[in-house]
Amino acid sequence: MSRVAVLMGGHSAERDISLRSGAGVLRALQSKGVDAFAFDPAERPLHDLSNEGVTAAFITLHGRFGEDGCVQGALELLGIPYTGSGVMASALAMDKLMTKRIWMTHGIPTPAFAQADHASASELVKALGLPLAVKPAREGSSLGFTKITAEWQLEQAIAEASHFDDSVVIEAFVTGREFTVALLQKPGGQVKALEVIEIVAPKGNYDYQNKYFGNETRYECPAALPAPMAERMKVLSCQAFEVLGCEGWARVDILWDDQMPEAGPQLLELNTSPGMTDHSLVPMAAAESGLGYEELVLPKTSLDDTLKLLETVQNNLSNLGIPHASSPVKPTVSFSAGVCCALGGPSAGLRLKVRAGGLSWGAYCQSDEVRYSTGH
Repeated sequence: MSRVAVLMGGHSAERDISLRSGAGVLRALQSKGVDAFAFDPAERPLHDLSNEGVTAAFITLHGRFGEDGCVQGALELLGIPYTGSGVMASALAMDKLMTKRIWMTHGIPTPAFAQADHASASELVKALGLPLAVKPAREGSSLGFTKITAEWQLEQAIAEASHFDDSVVIEAFVTGREFTVALLQKPGGQVKALEVIEIVAPKGNYDYQNKYFGNETRYECPAALPAPMAERMKVLSCQAFEVLGCEGWARVDILWDDQMPEAGPQLLELNTSPGMTDHSLVPMAAAESGLGYEELVLPKTSLDDTLKLLETVQNNLSNLGIPHASSPVKPTVSFSAGVCCALGGPSAGLRLKVRAGGLSWGAYCQSDEVRYSTGH
């Protein structure tokens, strides 16, 4: 019998939002007949999952210790399949500095930036100009964010961001319209971008309150954009996802100044564990594509079909040369077949990864056929 733990809450500053996301996902799973239960890592140690007969974990944790690779690594040690990106991609995407460095290496446009402790205030302003965006490198939901318009404001803004993280990003502030692109990974690994959403916040201030609690923010889905620009945002978002090594699903935040269209869109960050609240943008984009909340959480392929594939892979581990579960190196399985990648996938097929002994073994299932591949 399958049993799914919905990980929610946690220790981060985004705990309250995570609890709301988790409650929505839990209701959706239970409405589909899944034996699912809430699990809060702030209240119970993760190793308790080993005693709960858990088949898979649905991660709705946001921010530190949930979206940054920590929980993902713990689940791999416990041998529990989980939703979303793996350890490295989660850690990279959570760190805005590392994300931007990788994007720049691959030619993905992102605003000019610097690390706060690498230069004086005057040097930063000279290099990046004004206004500036100051924010924690490893935090989300606009927590610790400050926009400054004068050099004398920089020290206080850095101090505010430092309450949330000892690593602070100073970024050239991009004036323009704000957009977001939700991404879902299809069987076989292809990434699909859903409709672009434009965020129209009161006075352009899309802060924590306006994101999750207020009703003044307006969302345009699909965004009123020239078709080539909408397509450009989708393509860049897919590239941003792929170069970080993400899996399953994500959301990319973008700014574009339509008064200076030659500048093109600028990517700000990528979220590997997007919100699933009643104000969240991935469910909104999915609905525009005809995908309801319940199907977003648990795609059409049944959980039993997914677990049958998992069993097939695990039974063949020794034949593939992968250490058996009883060996010191316990193989773990992560799924990347749509949003609820640990629980199900579109009827077209399901892709899995089995990590063990430093290798990543792939398995792709189409109907009753399972094909395997291997790589580092």
